[in-house]
Amino acid sequence: MFERPQGGERAVLVHVDFHDHDPSSVDEFRELVESTGAEVVAIVTGKRQRPDPKLFVGTGKADEIQQALQAHQGELVLFNHSLSPGQERNLERLLQCRVLDRTGLILDIFAQRARSHEGKLQVELAQLRHLSTRLIRGWTHLERQKGGIGLRGPGETQLETDRRLIGDRIKQLNKRLEKVRRQREQGRRSRRRSEIATVSLVGYTNAGKSTLFNRLTLAEVYVADQLFATLDPTLRKVELGAGQAAILVDTVGFIRDLPHDLVESFRSTLQETREADLLLHVIDAADPRRDEKIAEVNAVLKEIEAHEIPQILVFNKIDTLDGAQVRIERDADDIAHSIWLSAYSGDGIEQLQEIIGERLSDGIKWLDLDLPPSEGRVRARLFSMGVIKDELVTETGHTHIHIQIDEDEWQRLEREFSIQRFVIPLDAEQTALAGAGLAP
Repeated sequence: MFERPQGGERAVLVHVDFHDHDPSSVDEFRELVESTGAEVVAIVTGKRQRPDPKLFVGTGKADEIQQALQAHQGELVLFNHSLSPGQERNLERLLQCRVLDRTGLILDIFAQRARSHEGKLQVELAQLRHLSTRLIRGWTHLERQKGGIGLRGPGETQLETDRRLIGDRIKQLNKRLEKVRRQREQGRRSRRRSEIATVSLVGYTNAGKSTLFNRLTLAEVYVADQLFATLDPTLRKVELGAGQAAILVDTVGFIRDLPHDLVESFRSTLQETREADLLLHVIDAADPRRDEKIAEVNAVLKEIEAHEIPQILVFNKIDTLDGAQVRIERDADDIAHSIWLSAYSGDGIEQLQEIIGERLSDGIKWLDLDLPPSEGRVRARLFSMGVIKDELVTETGHTHIHIQIDEDEWQRLEREFSIQRFVIPLDAEQTALAGAGLAP
C-alpha cells in the first residue's frame, strides 16, 4: 500500500493550458514554488479542452509527469491549478509521491511567513478548512470501502474522529480571531474619534508596498524581493505636511486566484483595508502584466467589499524604466488619481504625501448641529460613527454638536433622518457656537 512521504523539496511543476494560455502564469508559479525553498527540477506543460475528472490530466500526460519524476529524482509534484480531493488522491497513488495544487502551495507559503499571533491563527484556520475536504487521502490504508477483515471499522472511526477534532479546532480558532476582530475594531473607533484618517496600501504581491511603507513612515518593516514577504498588517503614523497626518496600513499582497479560504481567514486583517478612507494601489510600473494585475487586485477588493473606496494608483519602480520621471496624473476635475514614483530611490515621495493630503481633504464636511431632546436616535448614530468632535447640552435641553463627516456618510444620514434641518445656518453659527462654548 502507498504511504504518503514526508517532505520533498525537488519539485516537478505541471501547467495545463485550457485555451487561456498566459506564459507569465508559469513564470509566476515557478517564482511561488522557489519562494518556498523548493528546487524546480522540471516543468511539464500540456493542452486540454477540460480537466480530466479522475487525474486532471490525461493518462499520457500523467505518464510524462512520472517519467520526469524518475529522470530528475523528483519528490513532489505541484499543479498550477486547483485540484479536487479525488484528483489529488488518484495522482498520489499513480505517481507515488506527494501532490499539491496551487491553493495548497500558497497556504504553505503563508504558513512559513506568518509571524504574529493573529497571522498564525489565520493561516492555521485556512489550512484546516482546506484539509477538512482532503482528510481521507492521508488515510487511504484505513478506508472503509476497501473492506476485508480488520479494515471495516477503524477507517470510518479514524476519519470521523479526525473530522471532529478539526471541526473543534476550527471553532476554537474562530473564537480567538473574533476576539482579535473586536480589538481591531476598538482601534479603528479610537482613530476615528481622534480625527485620524486611515490609508491602506494594497496591490499585487511584490509590487513594492513595504518599501513604500518604509519610505513614508521611516519604519523598518521586513522587505524582500519575493512573493508574500508581508503577511501581518503593520500600522504607522505618517506626516503629510501642513499639520495633517494619517495612519498608514501595510497589508498582505494579492495574487491571481487567491484561495477563497485565505480571503475568508484573513478577513480581520483585510478589514483594515475595507474600512480605510483611501487606498494606495501600488503597481510595479515595469511589469508587462501590470494591467492584468491591476484587474486582479480590483477583483479581490470587490470580494472584500472595498472596491468603492477612493484609490490613488501608485506606479512604483520607475527607477527600472528608461527615461521615466516622477509625474502626477489628474482627471478633468483636477483630482489626482495616479502618480509615478520610485519607493526604492525616494523620488516622488513628497509629491505622493501632498496628493494623499489633497484626497483626504476632499469630501470631508465640518458641521455644527442643534439637536432637540427628541432626536436622541440621531445623536446615538453620530456617536456610534465616531464623527462627534465636541458637544454641549444647553439649558433648553438642546445638544449643540460639532462633527467631521464624510460627504457620502452625510448623504446617507440625510436620507435616513433628514438631518439637514438640524444644521446651524452660517449666519447664526457664530452666535450659537459662542453660546454653546464651542470653537467654530
